[in-house]
Parts: sequence; C-alpha cells; structure tokens
Amino acid sequence: MMSREMTRRALLASAALGMAGADAAQDTAAKDADKILVVGVSCSPRNGMTTATAMAAALEAAKGVDQRITTELIDLGGMRILGSDGNSSAQAVRETDDDFIKVLPTLDSPNLCAMIIGSPSYYRSMSSLCKAFLEKLAVFREPTMRLADVPVGALSVASNRNGGQELVIEQILMAMLSYGAVIVGGKGKGPLGATLWNAFENDITQDELGMESARNLGIRVAEAALKYKG
Repeated sequence: MMSREMTRRALLASAALGMAGADAAQDTAAKDADKILVVGVSCSPRNGMTTATAMAAALEAAKGVDQRITTELIDLGGMRILGSDGNSSAQAVRETDDDFIKVLPTLDSPNLCAMIIGSPSYYRSMSSLCKAFLEKLAVFREPTMRLADVPVGALSVASNRNGGQELVIEQILMAMLSYGAVIVGGKGKGPLGATLWNAFENDITQDELGMESARNLGIRVAEAALKYKG
C-alpha cells in the first residue's frame, strides 16, 4: 500500500514539474516573441573603430527607449563580403563564399524590428564594404520583400566636419528603399541621420555634437521599431 502511495506521489510530483516546465517554456516563448530587436551594422573595414563606436552609442540610446528593446551590433570590420555579380537572387547570395553568412542569422531573426546602418565617408561615398553589404540584402527580396516597412536609419563618420556624411547617409537610405524599408531620420540638428567628425585621433566620443546625433538617431529608430511591432 505504501509503495502505491509513494508511486502516486511521485507521479503527481512529476506531473507538477512537467506542468511547471511547460508554463516556463510558454512564458519564455512569449517573452521572446515580445522582444524588439534593433540591429546596428558598422560597415567600416576598421573593426571596433569610430563607426562601430558611434553605432554602439546609437544602440545604447535605442535600448533605453523601452524595456522590450534588445540591440545587437554587427561589426563588419575585417570581414570579407563580396558585392553583387549581377545575379541578385536569394539563392546566389546564400551560395557566395564570403562572410555574409556569419551575420545572416541575426538579420534573419523574426524579432528584427529596425536597423541602423553606418559607414565611413570615403571620397564622399559609402565604403565598398557598405555597398557590398547592401547588395547582399537581396537575399531578403524573395520570395517576399521581408524588409518591407522595417524602419532603417543611417549614420556616417568622416575626417572633416563637412566630409560627405550627409551624402553617405542619403546613399544608404536610397539603397534601402529598394527593399521597401521605411526611412527614419534623426532629431534636432541631424534630421537626415547621425553625422560624426573623426577629428580627435580616432576618439569619436570627443565629437559631442556627432555623438548626440548618434544617440538621437538611436532614439528615433527605437520609436519607429515600437510602431512597427504594433
């Protein structure tokens, strides 16, 4: 009799643990589904330098807008990413032998609700790495336009205060219109996006005006991400 009672109690305890585990799994799934991911992509060939630092500041500001917002910085510095060879099919992009495959899982996240793309200004144009990255996003054009309506902002760093930052931002945002993205600007004195000046031996944090524009951009993109999430 005692053996049966112990067995019964063990079964009940096991069932209770199973229910608790199922509830915890459901809670985790619900929390994961509620996450709002804002991804920042630094398209400078110099890993961890001024563009990445500015992007980190933008993402930190974005994260402070709402507790549901999570952020991830993708630093392309040092990566080998090839541009389009004329074949823009999703299959061709996936089969290219380069490092884009390393960042694809983050960009492919179901929680992606906004992006910020940053590039240094080289001769008043985006970096070749940035151009290649933008072309690689063709993987999201089929079978459906998966980046359609996703809010996207842009930032740029140059060696002069008027070193083509606005031109680079415009180039990035115009390219993202090809994917159906919703363009997001900055606030205050940086309505187009974040413009930064590398005038302090690579310590971009000393550009107070530029860092403020990066933080303001992060806030605007985060606000747009909340609307996108609904």
